[in-house]
Amino acid sequence: MTRVPGFIVVQKQDHHPSALDKFEQIIDASKGKQIVMFLDYDGTLSPIVDDPDRAFMSDAMRKTVRKLATCFPTAIVSGRCRDKVYSFVRLAELYYAGSHGMDIIGPAKGSKYKEVGSGRGVQFQAASKFLRMIDEVYEQLVEKTKATPGAQVEHNKFCVSVHFRRVEEKKWNELAQQIRSVLKEYPKLRLTQGRKVLEIRPTIKWDKGKALEFLLESLGFADCTNVFPVYIGDDWTDEDAFKILRERGQGFGILVSKFPKETSASYSLQEPDEVMEFLKRLVQWKRPSVLRAQL
Repeated sequence: MTRVPGFIVVQKQDHHPSALDKFEQIIDASKGKQIVMFLDYDGTLSPIVDDPDRAFMSDAMRKTVRKLATCFPTAIVSGRCRDKVYSFVRLAELYYAGSHGMDIIGPAKGSKYKEVGSGRGVQFQAASKFLRMIDEVYEQLVEKTKATPGAQVEHNKFCVSVHFRRVEEKKWNELAQQIRSVLKEYPKLRLTQGRKVLEIRPTIKWDKGKALEFLLESLGFADCTNVFPVYIGDDWTDEDAFKILRERGQGFGILVSKFPKETSASYSLQEPDEVMEFLKRLVQWKRPSVLRAQL
């Protein structure tokens, strides 16, 4: 796999077992515990596309995630701006953690279906003091990258993403240097990499793993042994959440990838269609138990 110079190459290793093939094993491990679902967006609920503004999820996936949220507490954890992710998903009953978990909002207490911004029950912003700095860097990067055809700069409120999926490979190093030249003046920001995207984030100790822990605490599961978090994601940034689950010894991480990769996840799914099938099975398994409890 070709990588931008200066970034870690993820080496392939033995394939992790399919979460679909091992579904019963996962269910057995979760028995007697509260499942909590954490879902990345791009590459997990929607396919990866050349234009990040057109990363739409299907109606079938939206319907599946809506049903999932009626069975389990469900959160979307994305590097995207929280408002952008919400505009794609459009399900007010979910928790949303945007900007790699630096901007979190949850359903309003007493009503799952209030609109975002109208008395939400959980609200947290880990990097508010960086907003002006992020605005400045975004404006500079838009100007700086004009010389690189195909580069697209996305403002994600608490971080900035520079997509290079449509940039010629021979221009990748040049683009990385353009970004670094801007960041020289901002020592409190750091450069990280995702799938065909370079991301500028505050240097605070906050990531998708920290967001997962914050949401579990908000749900009342901080020190519980009867919680079973399941995190599904496809990116290197999701590894922070996979590692947290391994350290906690609770739940599982599921990597979405068609190719074996080094990962802290326990299982794998190949693409969003398989993610949808896995979520449907979870709903089908849970709903009979819900009906029995109501009888």
